[in-house]
This record gives sequence, C-alpha cells and structure tokens, in this order.
Amino acid sequence: MNKDILYKNPKTILNKGTGYLSGYTHSLNPYTGCSFGCSYCYVRQMPVSLFREGEWGEWVDVKNGAADLLKKELQRAKKKGDVTIFMSSSTDPYQPIEYKEKVTRSLLEVMVQDPPDFLLVQTRSPLVRRDIDLFQQMGEKVRISMTIETDLESVRKHFTPGAPPVNARLKTLQMLKDAGIPTQATIAPVLPSSEAFPEILKTLVQRVCVDDYFMGDGSGGKRTKRLGMEKKYEELGLQEWYEPNAYKIVVDRLKKVFPAQQIFVSQLGFEP
Repeated sequence: MNKDILYKNPKTILNKGTGYLSGYTHSLNPYTGCSFGCSYCYVRQMPVSLFREGEWGEWVDVKNGAADLLKKELQRAKKKGDVTIFMSSSTDPYQPIEYKEKVTRSLLEVMVQDPPDFLLVQTRSPLVRRDIDLFQQMGEKVRISMTIETDLESVRKHFTPGAPPVNARLKTLQMLKDAGIPTQATIAPVLPSSEAFPEILKTLVQRVCVDDYFMGDGSGGKRTKRLGMEKKYEELGLQEWYEPNAYKIVVDRLKKVFPAQQIFVSQLGFEP
C-alpha cells in the first residue's frame, strides 16, 4: 500500500455525537484519513482533508494508544449515562492499514470487556469478518452496517476504484449472518443499480438503509456537488441517478421484496 502513513498521539478518542449523528452519544474514529479514497466521500470537503497536504485517499494517520484512551474515556462516559457509539464517521475502521495496525480490533477488545449500550460499525470492507469472535461476545449491543452502494461491479469501479469489490462485501454479509451478528446493508450513497439488487440483499439481511448525497452529506448535497459528482454520472449516461428523488427508485424496488419496517431512509437507518 503506497500511502503516506503517520503515527499520531491523540489526547482524546471519543467525540460527542452531533448533527447527523445526534442519535449517538459519541463517534469513534480509529484512524484519520481513509485510503479507499471514494470519489464521493463528503469528508473530502471537511477541514480534516482541506487543510491537509496530499489528496484524500493518499494519507492515513494511525492513532497510537487508542485502546488505552478508550478504556479511560468509556468508563468516564458511562458514569454520566448511556453510551452509544458510531464507528466510524469520517474513516473506514477496516481500511487496509487495519490489517497491520489492528487499532480497530484493539478498540473492540476494550468494548467487549466494558460494553457500551450500543455500537454501530460502519464499513465497506470484508476485513470486518476477522472480528466476528468479538462481535459475537457483544450480542445485540452491536450492529454491523455494510456499505453496498450498488450491485453492479462496473459502477463500483467507476465511482470507488479503490474500494473492495461488491461480491466480497456480499460474501462478508453472508458470513456475518451465519455467525448470528446483527447486520444491515447500507445503500449509501445510492449509486445506479439493477432491479435485482433487492433480491440479492433479501437473502443476506433483514434491514436495509438507503441514503444519498442530498440527505446524507451534511450540507444538502453541496459538499458533494463541489466534488464534481454530476460529471461522474454523465460519463455513464446515468444523470437521472444524480437527482434528489433518485433514492426513491431503490426504495420502491426494495418495497417489492422487504417489509416496510425493514427499510430505513437516511439518518433513521443509522440510529441505535
């Protein structure tokens, strides 16, 4: 992996849940930066990226001592009330550097010993399967939210060439299901997909979350627009998928396969 890797010593690890994540008491990011470098990632337009040398996707900061910090901060937070954690809000906890550094696993080991009231793990990486043993110990207090924006590998390669293949994510969902881990498929942001997509997901999950740029990037789609995403759709001749109502195409298809109570839209689908 030819990336700029730095090791930092943060003073804190838990951040207050605000805005889109106001349903959580805290967010937790094992790393700063994300080597998947997805073209539409709204974090590209946030200060953490804008004021950093190098393109988003070309650098990652590893947080030293993250587990020790979490142990202390988690104990302190639990004394004040319920603790619900979203991991991660601005990085993928299972990006390639995790194979070597295991920061995410170290954080999970802390939470197995001292569980929060709820943990949502948001990822697009098959590496999440490595930690099934820890998830099983957390029982119903954890949910794995696997990002699968499309079932079309050609579309995935166009928008997120550095991200894991679609089939690898689907196989991982099957493994999580077989292991009894609470999971959901997260179609976010909505990318062009086939009519067969819902049928594929139906055998793997009992919960689906749908989100798009206009609802989910924290600025009504303005951050994403500045990234030039509309041109990416034009290159495929699929401009109709870059519209505020495009997500309804997917929701309507899901309704033919999933009960309404298993389909969630935007923020509601990520809440505890």
